[in-house]
Amino acid sequence: MNVFDELSWRGLMHQTSGEEALREHLATPGRVMYCGFDPTAESLHIGNMVPLLALMRFARAGHKPMALLGGGTGLIGDPSGKDKERSLAVTELVMERGERIRAQMRKLFTDNDAPVEVVNNLDWIAKLSAIELLRDVGKHFTVNWMLAKDSVKGRIDREESGISYTEFSYMILQAYDFYHLNAGKDCTLQIGGADQFGNITAGLELIRRKAGAEAHALTFPLITTASGAKFGKSEKGAIFLDPAITSPYTFYQYWVNTDDRDVVSYLKYFTFLEKVEIDALASSVAERPHLREAQKKLAEVMTTMVHGAHETGKVIRASDFLFGKGALDGVDAATLAAALESAPGRVYQGRNEIPDVAAVLVELGLCASKSQARKDIAAGAISVNNAKIAEGYDFPNHDFIGGELLLMRKGKKNYGVVRLK
Repeated sequence: MNVFDELSWRGLMHQTSGEEALREHLATPGRVMYCGFDPTAESLHIGNMVPLLALMRFARAGHKPMALLGGGTGLIGDPSGKDKERSLAVTELVMERGERIRAQMRKLFTDNDAPVEVVNNLDWIAKLSAIELLRDVGKHFTVNWMLAKDSVKGRIDREESGISYTEFSYMILQAYDFYHLNAGKDCTLQIGGADQFGNITAGLELIRRKAGAEAHALTFPLITTASGAKFGKSEKGAIFLDPAITSPYTFYQYWVNTDDRDVVSYLKYFTFLEKVEIDALASSVAERPHLREAQKKLAEVMTTMVHGAHETGKVIRASDFLFGKGALDGVDAATLAAALESAPGRVYQGRNEIPDVAAVLVELGLCASKSQARKDIAAGAISVNNAKIAEGYDFPNHDFIGGELLLMRKGKKNYGVVRLK
């Protein structure tokens, strides 16, 4: 299947410079394309996964994709999708973020056997003099044409903020990236988010004017959720790929909690699953939604892709344990601790500081009084690490997972954590 047709089936086509021409262009293997990523955050986030996966799809189809790290453009600031001027980032911070994101990209592509080259536009933008930028690049753009672009037009209309010459020039630098890669690496396609079409077509214009060559543009649709929430956001904020910022457990749970109305689309956007398997999961959503088979598959695939199969296994075991469906055996203490980070709990200096079990249940808010706690224990309603306890339970050492914590539960949904400091 032509990768153009695959992207169309997956709902990943928003705008192109010409569908028939692009489809024909991609029918020949070995085409070179790129997508840019400015280092505006400490880590890549799941919103970046659509273009990153697209690069992998192109690689699997026999093309030569590149991920462009915006070490140069990141110092300027892209006005696209912004209603006010960005604060200029400190150069050292942009460099540091850039190296961190480069490492993330290389790991992601290597772990998923995707031959995607990573380049940095600072390597050529830093060598571009002001005179060269104005004479050799800027001369090919009229201000009238630039003002008509949505990324600029929306800002011009805002009298209170407007747009600086710095950000106004961003599209020229991005256009120069495309021209530079076209001239040096025979790159003929740039891909990006829906808000990047204006910047990408600026590159097409520069290539046409300076080189007399033809190139192509492709953008992906803006992803939104059926509930109206912003994709990629949780109660704790954005979902990042860096496990030090977003734990693998939180990453996994984000996908597991996908709305039934969104999950089939997400399986198309974010996985390499074939149509027959996605159709089967779509039937499961319609006929057995309570099993959440599609969400679990999505979460497993995405977590494995980003964090690896071993980490995913730990997350799934911890998740099963927390929902009362799995035994303690094999549960990783660190993963469980990350999962229970925001859970209600009590911290004690040592086992000798822990009061009797009825008092602990009251302190955790699981029981209204010590007498009620004793009644609940006698009725078999209280468990520790998913095992029911009897009166006289005294918090033995072997019940503390990793020597740090244990889970007390009343019923299925009410639980608290006892931690040792």
